[in-house]
Amino acid sequence: MTISGAADLERAVEAGTRDQSFVVVECSDWTIIPLENLIAEFRRRGHKLYAYASSNEEVETAFTILERGVDGVVVPTSALASLYGTKSCSSQTFSLVPARVTRVVDAGIGDRACVDTTSQLRIGEGMLVGSRASFFFLVHGETVTSEYIPPRPFRVNAGALHSYIISSEGKTRYLSELEPPDRVTVVDGEGKAREASVGRVKIERRPMVLVEASTGEASGAVILQKAETIRLVRAGGAPVSVTELEPGDEILVHSEKAKARHFGGEVDEHIQEK
Repeated sequence: MTISGAADLERAVEAGTRDQSFVVVECSDWTIIPLENLIAEFRRRGHKLYAYASSNEEVETAFTILERGVDGVVVPTSALASLYGTKSCSSQTFSLVPARVTRVVDAGIGDRACVDTTSQLRIGEGMLVGSRASFFFLVHGETVTSEYIPPRPFRVNAGALHSYIISSEGKTRYLSELEPPDRVTVVDGEGKAREASVGRVKIERRPMVLVEASTGEASGAVILQKAETIRLVRAGGAPVSVTELEPGDEILVHSEKAKARHFGGEVDEHIQEK
């Protein structure tokens, strides 16, 4: 059904009450508001709503309106080539394993990047950051209430500018490259991932600390701002400040088989990162 006015919304809702597997709608003018209304109505009634989409942007919008989005999309064959490979990290998971801290040392003054997102992060969520392309530390968001500073529920103080971060496409980016509205991956202590948009990257010179850790099979490092509000995540899921970390502590990391990367993508060549 084509939606070009309020009367069409009513007809679509009525069609959804009949014995139909789903209703496909195409919005000719306004898109967001009509789909919001229809998604809410179809969700309340337990019926399925599909939307017509012909671009990556339209697909992404359809699946994110009212958080849940539509039940599916219908695309023209002419758009399949450009849509092939479109994916979302909303259902992606990362394998997080405990790693034992082997060294915690001051790293002098450096430029660190706070990644401020347009989303509200929850306790337990953060971003995967590291100095090696195959070893990432779960850096916790600034969502923990403290005595001296209010939480910043949109922020991950992600560390030194040279660090890798995992983007929503599964590639690595340098923190120095990020800018609005790039997409980054937010991960919780169980490895469940979702996508967030960058609203701002705040770079300032601060004292830094180097944290090294090992799983026994692999090892890596991350350089973070040295402050009580900067936290990693313990093996049990609790956030721990970098100022409290000691060798022997266990923290959560994401370790991959040794990978070489070029412009964020995997390449088949030998690269050594120290």
